[in-house]
Amino acid sequence: MDYVSVTHIVVEHVTICCSYQLEYHKEQEYSEEQSSLVNKAYRTLQKPLSRAVYVLELRGVLLEEGTDATADPMFLLEVMEINESLAETWSQDEVSAIGQSVREKLKDLTERMNSSLNKGDLLTAKELLAQMKYFTNIEETVKDRIAEGQL
Repeated sequence: MDYVSVTHIVVEHVTICCSYQLEYHKEQEYSEEQSSLVNKAYRTLQKPLSRAVYVLELRGVLLEEGTDATADPMFLLEVMEINESLAETWSQDEVSAIGQSVREKLKDLTERMNSSLNKGDLLTAKELLAQMKYFTNIEETVKDRIAEGQL
């Protein structure tokens, strides 16, 4: 083999290696992006509240941020009373009882939400979602109170 042939073979080899390496990096980047999307989808679908928001948005329901001016006053009173009870109690048992009650309400709301979505009743689903948001916030407060040991 002469010098030109060896050089040509080396250049060809390097070109092929670079091409494979470039493809490998493209595939790796694509895989990382897809993995990230799968993880985001899992987190979204894992929790009833984020899953309901996602499904409603898929169906074209616009969700406003902030307070719900159309919320039932009796419901808002119930939420306010639960928040007050939670703020006033220092008993581990009472905080746990509030948390259990809220989890039961969220379970019921989730079942009603699923039923509404299956029936295509998006208005009811949107109203239930608003209630789920309130109770999810209370549930987070319960978790924080327990975790912080403020009892």
